[in-house]
Amino acid sequence: MSRLILSNRGIGLIEVVIAIFLVAIGVMAILSMQPSAWRTIGKSDYMGRGAAIMHRELELREAWIANPCNVVPLGNRPVQNIIVSGLAAQVRGDATYTVNTNIAPVAGTTNTWTVTVTVTWPDQVLRNYRSLVESVVVAQQDGFRFPAACVNGSNALPAGF
Repeated sequence: MSRLILSNRGIGLIEVVIAIFLVAIGVMAILSMQPSAWRTIGKSDYMGRGAAIMHRELELREAWIANPCNVVPLGNRPVQNIIVSGLAAQVRGDATYTVNTNIAPVAGTTNTWTVTVTVTWPDQVLRNYRSLVESVVVAQQDGFRFPAACVNGSNALPAGF
């Protein structure tokens, strides 16, 4: 067995100062990442809400068009402004999303349309606008016919649709 030779001096002032300096540098590095992390979280929140709004709009239009009994509205649909809080007016920290929907027939086909939805919202950091765009091709199908004995194109559009 070997014996360890220990010094009775303890930790010197220089070692303590160096340790405090290294810990301070590490803490400052972690704290400097916080603003960019908050911005990223905010952007992902806006994008997630915009994607949910876009998904809902695409599903609504797809379900309407797939039913052969329904009239298919062509062109740009009325612009919708959706306030995230669901209140009648925007409140502090709230966001308004603008939804543009366009329905166009697919060239060379019958009973097939392209639905394009654009969701736009103001960017809170850069003060410009961000958007998501998605398209889906929808064909009318007899499996979606409702009511069962309806005539093609007999269901009129609901108000605001």
